[in-house]
Amino acid sequence: VQLQASGGGLVQAGGSLRLSCAASTNIFTFNAMGWYRQAPGEQRELVATITSGASTNYADSVKGRFTISRDIAKNTAYLQMNSLKPEDTAVYYCNAARGGDYYWGQGTQVTVSS
Repeated sequence: VQLQASGGGLVQAGGSLRLSCAASTNIFTFNAMGWYRQAPGEQRELVATITSGASTNYADSVKGRFTISRDIAKNTAYLQMNSLKPEDTAVYYCNAARGGDYYWGQGTQVTVSS
């Protein structure tokens, strides 16, 4: 299984970005997909998850601003990020879980300037 993350970039505070995570396999086979982020000097943290049943979960810090979704036909998960803040600056990683296995994408840099 390969996950290809894309969509990161440099944006001003208050702006928006949409991250994509394209999977090399049918994402309906995953129990869940998610986005994590890691800022310099910090631990990787959960941002949002979506289950096979389309239930979603968000970190408190992004609730109301970020939306996770998926397109099964395209084998792609998305993270729509609105009202971005400088503290959202991090490398964002997509993740997928299937059974007891976990898969990671390569990460995409998001930088929010003040």
